[in-house]
Amino acid sequence: MAFIVARQLLIMFIYLVIGFTLFRTHLISKEGSKALANLLLYCILPCVVVKSFITDYSGEKAQALFASLIFGAIILLVSIIISRLVFKNPIDAFSSSFSNAGFMGFPLITAALGEGAVFYAAGFVAILNALQWTYGQAHMSGDKSLASPKAIVKNPLVISFVLGLLVFYLRVPVPGIVTSVLSSISGMNAPVAMIILGIYLAQTDLKGIFTNPHLYVISAMRLLVIPFVTILLALFLKGSYATVAMAVIIANAAPIGSNVAVYAQKLGLDYPYAVQQVCLSTILSLATLPLMIQIASLFW
Repeated sequence: MAFIVARQLLIMFIYLVIGFTLFRTHLISKEGSKALANLLLYCILPCVVVKSFITDYSGEKAQALFASLIFGAIILLVSIIISRLVFKNPIDAFSSSFSNAGFMGFPLITAALGEGAVFYAAGFVAILNALQWTYGQAHMSGDKSLASPKAIVKNPLVISFVLGLLVFYLRVPVPGIVTSVLSSISGMNAPVAMIILGIYLAQTDLKGIFTNPHLYVISAMRLLVIPFVTILLALFLKGSYATVAMAVIIANAAPIGSNVAVYAQKLGLDYPYAVQQVCLSTILSLATLPLMIQIASLFW
């Protein structure tokens, strides 16, 4: 597991260097990074959500997906509540609540449980993305209208989430060319998100990443406390859903998601500070992710 985490860190680092270099050499500007962020939020992420539900239907998969959606929603709600109670700064609460489930979680789920198990975390990731867009933006900005029923209905991630569910449960045939397009665009998720993060990193205090004690507190909450609570809540799942439980546990044990920095920039907030959080928690996850997976395996 440590090797897989290290490999993902190396990939992330390469993407970061690309974004960092592009900004420092003036090949991309702050305005350019905003355009990339819009591409990520309005196109790439919705494709990721829809693509995750395109799979062969079976009764067993349908039940497991439903279980993962319910469990994932509960876990995310608990994560949000804990984070709100501990952190008053909205960026801190956002970072603590939401993990980098796709980029860091999916490779670990594949290695630990098999490629098919990624499907069981798809619902969790879809709900996570939808909550980031609605609740996350509303809490960070203080603008509650961003989480109003009208805003939720118009949310591209909510729309793609509902569309994905309909495609799976109604067994809607998806043409091969559509699947190929969705797969190609979805594959841009990690590179674009991390390149954007590298651009942000070029604008922040690198030394501050390791010298700010508060950042370690946020990382501890994201990497240790919330994953351990997730493991405890997973004990209420029946034995037949062990794979679902493990998939969600791994996804929610991942470090702070890079989207916190993207949303912070979008809302005109302190996104360099958010980048520091993402970078430190990602580095520390090299030790915490294998530990959390090992603890979870004692119960499952």
